[in-house]
Amino acid sequence: MFKFLKGVVGGSGTGLKDLPYNIGDPYPSAWGSWSHFRGTSKDDGSPVSIFSLSGSNPQDGHLAAGRNGVKRLRTVRHPNILSFLHSTEVEALDGSTTKFTIYIVTEPVMPLSEKIRELGLEGTQRDEYYAWGLHQIAKAVSFLNNDCKLVHGNVCLASVVVTQTLDWKLHAFDVLSEYDGGNESASGPMLQYEWLVGSQYKPMELAKSDWVAIRKSPPWAIDSWGLGCLIYEIFSGMKLGKTEELRNIASIPKSLLPDYQRLLSSMPSRRLNTSKLIENSEYFQNKLVDTIHFMEILSLKDSVEKDTFFRKLPNLAEQLPRQIVLKKLLPLLASSLEFGSAAAPALTALLKMGSWLSAEEFTLKVLPTIVKLFASNDRAIRVALLQHIDQYGESLSAQVVDEQVYPHVATGFADTSAFLRELTLKSMLVLASKLSQRTMSGSLLKYLSKLQVDEEPAIRTNTTILLGNIASYLNEGTRKRVLINAFTVRALRDTFAPARGAGVMALCATSSYYDITEIATRILPNVVVLTIDPDSDVRSKSFQAVDQFLQIVKQYNEKSNAGDAAGTTSVGISSMPGNASLLGWAMSSLTLKGKPSDQAPVAGANSVTPATTTTSTPSSGLIEIPSTAPVHRVSSSTDFADQPTPPSPTSTDGWGEIENGIHEEEDNEKDGWDDIEPLEEPKPSPALANIQAAQKRPVSQPVSQPKPQAAKSLRPKSTVKVAQDEDDDLWGSIAAAPPKTASKPLNVKTAGAADDDDPWAAIAAPPPTTKAKPLSAGRGRGAKPAAPKLGAQRINRTSSSGM
Repeated sequence: MFKFLKGVVGGSGTGLKDLPYNIGDPYPSAWGSWSHFRGTSKDDGSPVSIFSLSGSNPQDGHLAAGRNGVKRLRTVRHPNILSFLHSTEVEALDGSTTKFTIYIVTEPVMPLSEKIRELGLEGTQRDEYYAWGLHQIAKAVSFLNNDCKLVHGNVCLASVVVTQTLDWKLHAFDVLSEYDGGNESASGPMLQYEWLVGSQYKPMELAKSDWVAIRKSPPWAIDSWGLGCLIYEIFSGMKLGKTEELRNIASIPKSLLPDYQRLLSSMPSRRLNTSKLIENSEYFQNKLVDTIHFMEILSLKDSVEKDTFFRKLPNLAEQLPRQIVLKKLLPLLASSLEFGSAAAPALTALLKMGSWLSAEEFTLKVLPTIVKLFASNDRAIRVALLQHIDQYGESLSAQVVDEQVYPHVATGFADTSAFLRELTLKSMLVLASKLSQRTMSGSLLKYLSKLQVDEEPAIRTNTTILLGNIASYLNEGTRKRVLINAFTVRALRDTFAPARGAGVMALCATSSYYDITEIATRILPNVVVLTIDPDSDVRSKSFQAVDQFLQIVKQYNEKSNAGDAAGTTSVGISSMPGNASLLGWAMSSLTLKGKPSDQAPVAGANSVTPATTTTSTPSSGLIEIPSTAPVHRVSSSTDFADQPTPPSPTSTDGWGEIENGIHEEEDNEKDGWDDIEPLEEPKPSPALANIQAAQKRPVSQPVSQPKPQAAKSLRPKSTVKVAQDEDDDLWGSIAAAPPKTASKPLNVKTAGAADDDDPWAAIAAPPPTTKAKPLSAGRGRGAKPAAPKLGAQRINRTSSSGM
């Protein structure tokens, strides 16, 4: 037969010329005189099954029965009946004789006997799979007998095939005929092609061709007998040889034995209807059948039933036959998630089942569903995807992440739920390596810039940690613009102690990206301040960072002294190997509860501090911190008042600070760091230089001096103003007068003002160089009333008396 097929194949064995399918290798067995081949579609290469039947005479009985089978298979549709795709009849010359061949193309299947041998199931798993298969065939037979009033006539092992999803399907419809039991005038054979049925499969009345008795019997009588034959063959593991072998019940499960005996009753009228078999049999009540049945009618279940089922499914899947789970349950689960009938917990089960697949199968069967789920508006689905991203993130291609996944994930950065913002942030650790530089600079860094001033301290901390971990994926120009500003200007001055600690750790982890000038002028000055931080963990990390960066500076100095100037422009060394695992997340969850005292302040007169401070956990990089809001307390006097720090990161939207010589500027077209020029150090104004010089000299005794108006351009907005009498102001004598370009100095004298012999005049700031009319002349802009403070009121009174 196979040789004949090769003869009618056109060309080089690619298939019949008028058949849009390629014929492949044959299976070793098939029903009756049919041959069963593997095949593929010529259009898209999808797999199919091809059945062929040949004869030398077009009126041959086998061919006539084959044509009946084609007609029946084309018209009868049921989930448990083989799906018909195409058929054709070909006439071809085989030597001197003419051969007629019928071809049927169906969905890809293989003979049940071959699949059972391939699966090799044993014990309980074998019984559960057989129960599921018999349940499907019983439904198909019941559909034919009870709904269509048709008689299959030859239900047996050979007439059952198995799909790629391990479903059992009934075929071999050559003998199939209408049941005409209600026609009293009928006298001929009810089954026109009953001679094709093997004698071992025929019940007594059919073997005797007693058509009168057959017509008096119920429609299911013949096929119930055939179903009993099928049960015997699958459990005995051998093909039925003769009818007497059906009495051997040693291999039949005890729970199925009563139904088996009723199916094979010698009296046709007493044989069990297959519909009753499905409803009543104890044998079909098992975990596999119940699970698949629930999945198939999932859309009819309510949300509570779905949620309960999917939460149990991961553990249940481990107890079911692995091949059935992967080939049957997994596609059902993926389809239900994709079309919205499954709940969010189903994703956990999908990923667990997917973990049992090979990498190639996972990419083909699971990833397409996951990528589609990212477009879901269901927040529970989005949370589940982000929580499990480490299980599938590495399998996603860079193009899929950049074009299909990231645009949907990025919406979580601005979500109103802090928990979802944090999950979105953490997912970037997996996805960042697959993003293009355009996406990183044009989108991701903008979101991170906003998250570093998020209202949740936990998110601010983790944003700093993420920047440290993805620094290696940024190009050099972006690193120069972003890292130092993000870590020093914001992280090191955060009011949340773990955020400051994260900034120090991030600087250490990315030390190889900074040149010696940046280390000496921008990093070390900012880190040294934290060596006196109120939080012990921050202090410990700061000392380590100082040691590390000083070592880098020393190495540069040694190379310079040795005359080795090559490669000294970037001499940073990282104290930690690699970047991907440098920093662990600082938070385990935003939902953890904690005390506000867990947040320590930055040392400084203008810092926002909690009521109390606690000792943080050791600097392992992975600590649990609650996301409670900081307790604000204005400190009017601290030990570090002479080193005021800029305001909290939550007070600015840019990456720059006033101390760096950059004024805040809102620019939505930039990524948040573009307003910083990291390589240029602004020179202090002359007035500020005088203040710094004055602060370095000791003050032996307090001397009353008139208190000049504070210059807004020299101090952060949040600097604490102490309402105090000028005579008691110990710092008034060395304070610098702010230059007002359009005004004359105040020409007033106050009580206790110093005369020309003032001993502090030598270190006081020089008077403004601009010339303007005295205030007594009445036209200077300096005559603008000051804020209603104590000193200002005294000046106003004196000025009015002087005029």
